[in-house]
Amino acid sequence: MARSFTPKVVTANALLEGDAVWLTEDNTWTRDIHEAELITDEAHGDLRLLEAMAQADKIAGAYLADARSGPDGPEPTHFREAFRTRGPSNYHHGKQAG
Repeated sequence: MARSFTPKVVTANALLEGDAVWLTEDNTWTRDIHEAELITDEAHGDLRLLEAMAQADKIAGAYLADARSGPDGPEPTHFREAFRTRGPSNYHHGKQAG
């Protein structure tokens, strides 16, 4: 039996900075997961992933990540994705510097 589709967001890494980024409904990239488009339809998710992968001049490594609806927008459901929202872990810079 096939697994049912769970909500997702399209995520990748910014090509120049390396930051984790998420795709918004208006086809831009944001560093805030709460601004990402929450995808609830599998076919739409596949299409959005293909559109993201076509932006190789801006991002690298696009994929669909599990998410859920939260009070401020999409929220990660997996530890790895929650970790990525905090920025690079090798030293304090970017989101961690503040």
